[in-house]
Amino acid sequence: MQVSFRPGRGDREVLPHRFHIPVMGTAFSIDTPIKVAKYGIASVISIVDDDLVERMRAYWSRRTGRAYRPIEKDVAADSRARRITAYLDLVAAVVRQEFDALRKAPLRAGSEIVRYLELLPEDHRLKRLYRRWQARPEPALEAEIRAGLRPGRIEANVMTKVDQPAYHRGRALPVEMNHAHAAVRGFAQSELEGGLCLSAGMNPRLYSYLAQFRDFFADEAGRIKKEIILKVSDFRSALTQGKFLAKKGLWVSEFRIESGLNCGGHAFATPGVLLGPILEEFRRRREELVATLFGVYRTALEKLKRPVPAEPPALRVTAQGGVGNAFEQRLLIERYGLDSVGWGSPFLLVPEVTVVDDATRADLAEAGEEDLELSGASPLGVPFHVLKKATMGRQMHAWYRSGKPGSPCPKGFLEFNDEYTERPICTASRAYQYRKIREIEARLEGSEREAAIQRVLERQCLCVGLAEPAHLAFALEPQMREPTGVSVCPGPNLAYFKGTYTLEEMVGHIYGKKALPLDPNRPHVFVKELRLYQDYLKDLERGRFGSEKEQSPAYRRTYLENLAEGVRYYLAHLEELGLTPWRAELEAALPAPAPA
Repeated sequence: MQVSFRPGRGDREVLPHRFHIPVMGTAFSIDTPIKVAKYGIASVISIVDDDLVERMRAYWSRRTGRAYRPIEKDVAADSRARRITAYLDLVAAVVRQEFDALRKAPLRAGSEIVRYLELLPEDHRLKRLYRRWQARPEPALEAEIRAGLRPGRIEANVMTKVDQPAYHRGRALPVEMNHAHAAVRGFAQSELEGGLCLSAGMNPRLYSYLAQFRDFFADEAGRIKKEIILKVSDFRSALTQGKFLAKKGLWVSEFRIESGLNCGGHAFATPGVLLGPILEEFRRRREELVATLFGVYRTALEKLKRPVPAEPPALRVTAQGGVGNAFEQRLLIERYGLDSVGWGSPFLLVPEVTVVDDATRADLAEAGEEDLELSGASPLGVPFHVLKKATMGRQMHAWYRSGKPGSPCPKGFLEFNDEYTERPICTASRAYQYRKIREIEARLEGSEREAAIQRVLERQCLCVGLAEPAHLAFALEPQMREPTGVSVCPGPNLAYFKGTYTLEEMVGHIYGKKALPLDPNRPHVFVKELRLYQDYLKDLERGRFGSEKEQSPAYRRTYLENLAEGVRYYLAHLEELGLTPWRAELEAALPAPAPA
């Protein structure tokens, strides 16, 4: 399909790559920066599970010949933050060492520096210099190439709403010891120069806490050691959250737009607002966004008596969710002016990049649309993408059949339910499920009782399940004495990739160097998201997902109006967006005209 795009911004060539690897679960990208940052590829670590973080620090310390001193779990001694700091320091040190070695490697076939250069997109400045050097090796060219190399950003993800109180000897500790607060502190106190990616919506108290750490502020040269990255659903959210932080003297270095449904993990659906129109608004109003935030930012810095830059700091706009081929990659970069595009789930099929045990990776490699599901597995009560074959779901049922429903809950990162206890517990825990099932058995009968029990059992122990792949892959100490299972949360787009791939194959596919053989029935990223929103509306109508408000007729009308607006946008830009093959489907998605 031949489509002309406007040229991208020239300063985008400063970034080594035009894609990044988003956070995936807790284990899947836990050490991805160690594997890919030296090649200029940005990636994100989840730091929610400090037990896994500590075990990975032990593993990588041994593997790289570094001394390791355990940080025992002791909430009162701030072990959560200290563990996170120690692991991020280790990751930064390993990446720095390996990148320095890569930069000094001989410029010849098979070397790490050549692998770095070959992975770059063909139109990148360094790639063009390298092609010139290949034709005519000159010392000045080689020096310019080496000087232009940059490692990929190392980022850490914190779910802002997973910020429940920490307890010591039965008493709640001060708010700064809350789970997300401690994770932020662990990141802030590390030596890492990277990004803190905040997801799952605005948490004003946590956002305000960022202002306690100097590394989030720009220095006199305008340099920000620790950047703030916000996952957002739309322009309004970006403006609201950006202004809140700007009033604290904090600059958002990146707004990361994520599809509400066409992504892995938790699905935070919009009220029917589709990705295309969202990206269009960011494209049209990007300069307005920067100008508005910079005005608030300057005023705040003046009040704080901090250095005030003459110009706005850099602000990236990126997106992720369901992109699957080079055409869509270019579309988002060039049509919408994005700085980078997130490619998550396909990298679950790249063994040298992500942590997945062999059995689970084999299931992922074979999975089709029917094997992936938007489920009620998350104890947070937010819809959650799962691979049906993953073993944690079966384990939850096995515990129930044994007469001990629910997980022993050895970690407790998702304790938010106070239905039966004064101190919140997790809805996937034994403490909750035993009580809930007994209540259902006393109250309901027949098929109604069975359906209610199955809804309880659908909740999975994600703390253990999402970390288990690392324990299997690296033979780490078991997480608990009882049998456990794996949870895995790929996005719907994974269904169209088959087999496993090398890093070169996946990056080549992203940039269009050599396309991977995808399922021929794979729809355009925008069409797939539309279908997901149509299906999600049915789930809302059935009461499977959503709050009482989201299941109301008024919300349904707004939802349908937003879907129709998105479809009309796609039809108005049909050829430009590469949507011509789906014209009939898009037209059928419009509401029927009102009778005369």
